[in-house]
Amino acid sequence: MATSKDFLSYLSERLQGADVSFRPMMGEYLVYFNGKLVGDVCDNRLLIKPVDAAKEMLPSAQMQLPYEGAAKPMILVEDIDDGEFLKQLFEAMYPQLPAPKPKKSGKNK
Repeated sequence: MATSKDFLSYLSERLQGADVSFRPMMGEYLVYFNGKLVGDVCDNRLLIKPVDAAKEMLPSAQMQLPYEGAAKPMILVEDIDDGEFLKQLFEAMYPQLPAPKPKKSGKNK
C-alpha cells in the first residue's frame, strides 16, 4: 500500500514552519530536515533513523522495516499529531545524522 496524499498532507501540516521536505521515491517518500535525511514515509507510517537522540526521545517505540526486503529497521513514530514534538525530535536528531552526499555532476570529465 502506497502512502496516501492525505497522510502526507496531514504530516506536512503538523511540520509547518520547519525546514522539512518530502522527496517521492517509488510511491513512498524520503523525509529531509534542513537538508539531511531523517527518515521515510512508507505505507502511511513515519519511520525515522535510529540515531541515539531518537531512541532517547522515543524509548518504547517499535522498530519496523520501511518496506519488505529493507536491510535496516527504523523507528516507528506512532504519534504524528504533535507537530512541536516532531520538530523537537528532528532538531535533536539533526547533529547525529550524516551530511548529505554531494551531488554528482551530470558531465563526464
